[in-house]
Amino acid sequence: MFALTIAFVVFAAVVLLVVGVVRPRASLAEIRIETLRRQVAAGDVSELVLPFSDRILRPTVQGFGKRLAKMLPANFMAGIQKTLIMGGISMAASTFITLWAVCTGFFVGLAILALTALGGVSFQGFLGLVVMGIIGFSLPTFWLRSAVRSRQRKIVKSLPDAMDLITTCVEAGLGLDAALTKVSDQMKGPLAKEISQTLMEVGMGRLRRDALSDLGQRTGVQELISFVNAVIQAEQLGVSIGHVLKVQSDQMRTHRRQRAEQLAHEAPIKMMFPLVLCIFPAFMLVILGPAVIRIGEQMMG
Repeated sequence: MFALTIAFVVFAAVVLLVVGVVRPRASLAEIRIETLRRQVAAGDVSELVLPFSDRILRPTVQGFGKRLAKMLPANFMAGIQKTLIMGGISMAASTFITLWAVCTGFFVGLAILALTALGGVSFQGFLGLVVMGIIGFSLPTFWLRSAVRSRQRKIVKSLPDAMDLITTCVEAGLGLDAALTKVSDQMKGPLAKEISQTLMEVGMGRLRRDALSDLGQRTGVQELISFVNAVIQAEQLGVSIGHVLKVQSDQMRTHRRQRAEQLAHEAPIKMMFPLVLCIFPAFMLVILGPAVIRIGEQMMG
């Protein structure tokens, strides 16, 4: 009986060993297919429904940008991030650095292809390569600064109207937060979005003076920074907010009138260049053209 038991155990062990060796193992592709099948059965297909840019392109760009960001100073990256926030661009500093590098490499690559097509390297070709590199390096910076200036102009343009609305609401009996809420609801544009973000931060428990201070720093508009500082000082000193807002509103309207007068004085100087380069040559051609034709005909005849 004991011998029969040992024989059965040995036989079972041999059978299991043979089955384990002979049985084909699942490949990596089969394992992946089985995993996807289970995800579909469970309803977890969030990774599959994402577009190609979110699954592959964006992680690749972010990884490359993080590697570049590690080689640059922290103050430089912080300045770029601050500028992106001032321009209202929802982009990380590492992504902008990647865009910067790709744009520079693209223009340098075009110059190298042009040199190759022309058949050699010369001083003029090297100078063109340098110029193309400078253009590719400068384009992202120009685009970012243009976005910042455009956003700041929109904020400055809508700031006097917002100040009038805030002053009216406060004089009517509303608090400062309620007046800012009215501005964010009634107005549109970057200023309304920034005020809405500030109110959201205050609602989440942040101190109002800190949220208002960040509002001025995010935009970089000097008029808005002055308004924020005046409100913070009024709260700290116990001065009436309504009086401070009325003074700030008058100053905003005065600044807007001064800017309009400055632009009116600059208009003739700005009009001189298109007049001299575009309009005057056309006038001269229309006026002197027939006379030149007649003089030429008489000389030829």
